[in-house]
Amino acid sequence: MTAYELAGKVVLITGGTGGLGTATARALLSRGARVGLVDLHPNTPDIAAGLSPSDVTGFTADVCDRDALDAAVAHVCERFGRVDVVIANAGIMGRGSTLRAMPAPAIDKVLAVNVNGAVNTVNAAMKQIVANQGHVVLISSMFAFVNGTGAIPYAMSKAAVEQLGRGLRVELAQHGASATTAYFSLIQTDMIRNGVDEDPAISELLARMTPRPLLKRLEPDEAAHAIAHAIERRSPRVIRPARWTPLSVLRGVINPVIDARLTRDPKVRALLGKLEGLRVR
Repeated sequence: MTAYELAGKVVLITGGTGGLGTATARALLSRGARVGLVDLHPNTPDIAAGLSPSDVTGFTADVCDRDALDAAVAHVCERFGRVDVVIANAGIMGRGSTLRAMPAPAIDKVLAVNVNGAVNTVNAAMKQIVANQGHVVLISSMFAFVNGTGAIPYAMSKAAVEQLGRGLRVELAQHGASATTAYFSLIQTDMIRNGVDEDPAISELLARMTPRPLLKRLEPDEAAHAIAHAIERRSPRVIRPARWTPLSVLRGVINPVIDARLTRDPKVRALLGKLEGLRVR
């Protein structure tokens, strides 16, 4: 597909008041786009106005509620006349735990927000995306293709988002629209600070499972500009840091070897035992 000019386009972003959401809004505004922020935060309209009173509008909605997302799309269309791009950014990680020790409601919540929320977001905006030959962005993760032990529901959800992006890329092509799946490592946001940094067992487990060079943190602005760049080129995928690319490409060969090593690693077993004991209590 030809390059996609963002100037004058209208972009709807879910999870819009978080670190990556607001950073992406700023990156898009700098390219001349107008932005609709959708978030659970009750002050979403005020946060949006703080970014730009003329070019950003905010709407409070839960991505698990399809009717609320329909209302959000209608609000953005009423304000700016259309939606050209939708970014399904809303997501949660939850607390690190083995699956055995994780409460069922916690599992359901991660899957509801990260999977159903992404589907709801896409479907709510689909009519506009097709009509305007627009673009969809789905925020996946390195956890789509690495072992998710200690955070299985989150890893499952990001693998599901990857499949959503791949399928949409093909389904939208006949309409002149397109889709990008974004794979990011750890981004310096509240989700990572609360879900990883404040849990020593999870931090240690992640370091044990992942080579140190791959654990380079991203700043939200870096990830945001990668998203904007991918939209402008209608790229099927974007991976940051780029050093994750070989593992993504060779996952079918490398992952079975990594999984076998992890099952035999006594340190990994000890950390999982610690996590399981903490959560069961």
